[in-house]
Parts: sequence; structure tokens; C-alpha cells
Amino acid sequence: MPKKKVLVSAPYFLPVVDRFKSILDENNIELVLPDVDERLEEDELLAVIRDIDGVICGDDRFTEKVLQAASKLKVISKWGTGIDSIDQEACQKHGVAVKNTPNAFTEPVADSVLAYILCFARKTPWMDKAMKDGIWEKIPGVSLREKTLGIIGVGNIGKAVTRRAIGFGMRVLGNDIKAIDEEFIEMTGLRMVAKDVIYGEADFISVNCDLNPASQHLINHDAFKKMKRQPYIINTARGPIIKEKDLIDALKSGTVSGAGMDVFEDEPLPQNSPLLKMDNVLLAPHNSNSSPVAWEYVHQNTVSNLLEEMMKDEK
Repeated sequence: MPKKKVLVSAPYFLPVVDRFKSILDENNIELVLPDVDERLEEDELLAVIRDIDGVICGDDRFTEKVLQAASKLKVISKWGTGIDSIDQEACQKHGVAVKNTPNAFTEPVADSVLAYILCFARKTPWMDKAMKDGIWEKIPGVSLREKTLGIIGVGNIGKAVTRRAIGFGMRVLGNDIKAIDEEFIEMTGLRMVAKDVIYGEADFISVNCDLNPASQHLINHDAFKKMKRQPYIINTARGPIIKEKDLIDALKSGTVSGAGMDVFEDEPLPQNSPLLKMDNVLLAPHNSNSSPVAWEYVHQNTVSNLLEEMMKDEK
């Protein structure tokens, strides 16, 4: 029986793929391991996809054109949760199953949001830099108990951020297109409001919604104009939810006081991005999911998802 070919392009999984080689060998699978920086773009996938039966991917661009070329493809097993880079309608049309690991990184991402909030509130990175530059300067900070947090997207991560924020005594406003469980609202004191209320009242705004056609550039020039309290913006969700050019303009004008950014419209962040030279911006390389325990769970589940779909015809 000819071997089934599996393309492994998930950057987090590639370094550990040898650990799973025995179980993949047992299931008659041959691995294709391309060089990957952050993701494979459409043209890179087109160069390798034609005889591929299954994929373990990261944020690779599985477009209609790629899926049309992938005549043997049976399953895309996404390493992680977000599947916005995969054309799911095209997958359905071409009979390709899409599997992921829901709720995989809730805890580390929520921790990252609070880390940004605490850095901005207590000014820790700036005092550390001043001290190391030989400057003894007491930079004023604030207590979180004095401040309001607005959360756009109150799913698993948004709820985890809410629980952490109320632990610090923050007032929390939430916005979501879906109804939120009344028990959770009663337990936390979360107040669900329109986005404009968040823009008008929040001192910190955390973006935790999915990326989809409705949320593309959800936070743009018009949204920034409504932000009355010069808030800090934190995005650990997906880069294109915020229109980056408009964010840069808002940072320059003082419409927003600062930004904590783990994700960007273009990744890796281009070296000519003005964000890299802004003192009121904290940057990270799409790493808010960092957690050995969470990663191991996702490694295991991603392989299980792949094998479950690929072996269906064998049963």
C-alpha cells in the first residue's frame, strides 16, 4: 500500500515532529517537512500541495486556489485554535475536513493580556529602562482598582481576562455578538454594553474576538475617534482586527495612550513599521500562547485529529 503524504508546516510542531514519527510510521505516513518561517503563503503551498493527503499546519494560507490544486487532500489539522487563514467554504466544497484544538491557549493568552495591562498601569518597563540608563525617575502609575477594562469578544479568553481583571478590582465592560451566560455575568459583575460604550468609558481595551469578515478592521479610525479616555489598546487575538495604519495615527496623536501588540497585519512585523520606534508600544512576536503544558496538549491533539480523519477509510 502506498504511503500517505502529510505536510507538516506548523512552526511550533516542526521542532518536535520526531517524537511523533513512530506513530505516524505505524499509520503508513510519509512526512513532508518544508522550511517555514512564520507560515506558508499561497504560492509556497501550491508548490508542494498537489500530492499531499493531510496537513499539520499553522497559519498557512489555504485559499480556494490551493484547495483546488490539492486533489488528494483529506484533512487539515490546525496546530492551535484559530482557523481564519483557512478558506472553510472551499474546504467544504472540496471535501477537506478542518480540525483544530478549541480553547487551547486560554490561560496563557489571558495572562499575557494582564501582563500588558500591569506594565502600562505600573510603568515597569519604562522605569527599568530609565534605571539601567542611569536615571532615577519616579514615573507615575495607577492602581487597576481605579480603572475600567473593555473587552471586545467575551469568549473563553475574554472570560478568563474578566476573571483576572476583577481580581485586581477593575470595572469590566464587555461586548460580544453572542449572548453571554447570565450566571457568569452575575458572578463577575461584567457589564455587557455596545462597543461605543467601551470606546467612551474604558481606560484599557483588550481585543479578544475571532477574525472574520465582520471583524476585519473592526477597530479603525472611526473607532479611535470615539475613545474618550485615551485608552491603552491590547491585541492578542488577530492582527487584522485592528487597522494598523489607523492605530499608528492614533498613537501619534495621543488619541490612545499606548498599545500592547502580540499580533500584526503582516507577520513577521516589517522592520520599517513605525511601531518599532514608538516608546508607548510594547511588542511581542505572536507569542501570547506560550505555555509548555498547553503546547504539549496541542501537539498530541493535532496528531490525533490528523490520524482520526486519515484513518476513516481504513476502518
